[in-house]
This record gives sequence, C-alpha cells and structure tokens, in this order.
Amino acid sequence: MTYQPSTVLITGATGDFGKAFCRRYEEIGCQIIVHGRNKAKVEELCEELDVETYPLVFDVTDKQATLEALSSIPPLFEKIDLLINNAGGALGLDKAQDALLEDWENMISMNVTGLVRVTNIILKGMANRQKGHVINIGSISGNWPYPGGHVYCATKAFVKQFTLAMRADLQGTNIRVSNIEPGMVETKFSFERFKGDKDRADAVYANTTPLTAEDIAETVFWASTLPPHVNINTLEVMPTKQTFAGLVMERDE
Repeated sequence: MTYQPSTVLITGATGDFGKAFCRRYEEIGCQIIVHGRNKAKVEELCEELDVETYPLVFDVTDKQATLEALSSIPPLFEKIDLLINNAGGALGLDKAQDALLEDWENMISMNVTGLVRVTNIILKGMANRQKGHVINIGSISGNWPYPGGHVYCATKAFVKQFTLAMRADLQGTNIRVSNIEPGMVETKFSFERFKGDKDRADAVYANTTPLTAEDIAETVFWASTLPPHVNINTLEVMPTKQTFAGLVMERDE
C-alpha cells in the first residue's frame, strides 16, 4: 500500500460486498460513511466497525432522499476521497420477451440512475479539492452478454462507459476513476435475483469455486491504494473455474 484514502463512502454497504469493503478499509483506519436502505442494518454495521463512521440511510432510487441525505453529511466526513458505487442488483433471469417491465425499470433505477445521482453530487466536491477516486462496481456482464441478462447486462455496460467517459472528462483534476468487473461471486446476489428462491440461487454456485466478497474487496482495495499517479481504468476479475462461453448456434432439425 502506497496511498491511503481518508474518508470512504460505500453505497450498498450492508450487502455482502459492502460489508467486505467496510472491513478492509477499517483495517487501515479510514473514516467510513456507511450507506444502506435499512436504518437498523446501517446502524448495526457502524457499531461493528472500529473506526469513525457516519450512517447514511436512503434509497438510491429516491431522488429527493438521495439529495437530502448526501447534503446532510457533516463537515468531519464531507471531504470524501474515495467513493465506491456498490449499490445495485439484478432481478430475474427470464428471456427478454418474458421479463417483467417492473424488473427492467428497477434495475435501471438502481444500477444506472442511482449511481449517477450519487456520483454527480460527490464528484463536485472531489473536483473542487482536486483529489479523489471513484470506483464503480461493474460486472463482466457489461462485457459478455448471456441469455436472461438483457437489461442487467445493459446497465453494467452503461457503468463501464460512464466510468471511461468520466475518466476522460477528469483529466487534469487528479481524480481517479475505475470500474471493477467481477465474474461469479458467491453472495446473496442470486438469492435476490431469484426473489428468495434459495434452490435456484444455490444451483448457480453448485460444484464449482466462485469468488468471494473478500476477493473483490481486496481487488478494490488494491486499486484504491496504488500510488496517486496510477489509475486502474477497468479490471475484469473471474474465478479460475469460470471462463468465456462459446457462441450459441441455432440448428434446424
């Protein structure tokens, strides 16, 4: 480690990735702004962390709540120099023609609209201070489409291009921007995608060795603690047992 952020804002901090991020930055004594939708979970996590924390409770899909919450951050925590955009998720794995419009809209709201709202607000402070790092949690789904991925893949492709375009805009500001793109990670992701169907979720990870939330936390931590002159633009991370799928060929009978 050659650089240490001082104040870290982690969205979706009460999820598996978020908790792993919090604990990794706790190890080096960072102040952590802990975000989540559930007040009790946010406060419980803040209590568990042995560093200065600030609880930030709002739903990233609620514009007014987002604006009010981010404007309420006290002076001790307002100089955020690392934003980890982690809040988001996937809903459903049906083919596009069978998917629910509500699921599509919710994924766009979580993964795209919510992310850009938070980024827009926090980035202004970073630009004024000429210091900061935005790390977006993307996905290999933004690079490699798959059946049933449709809108989720599209949202993660957006996150990648948004990251790269911001990187271009921020030249000369000393602000770093990165997109970390995990492959299969065993978390509650599939459980939530399948809306509580544990059997379907467990089947995703059966008989293989996926990544863990701690693996991704270590990857994010590495990218954020490199010397300030080093920027990781995008970084795709897969478990050794996962690789690229073959192209599908339709054949006539």
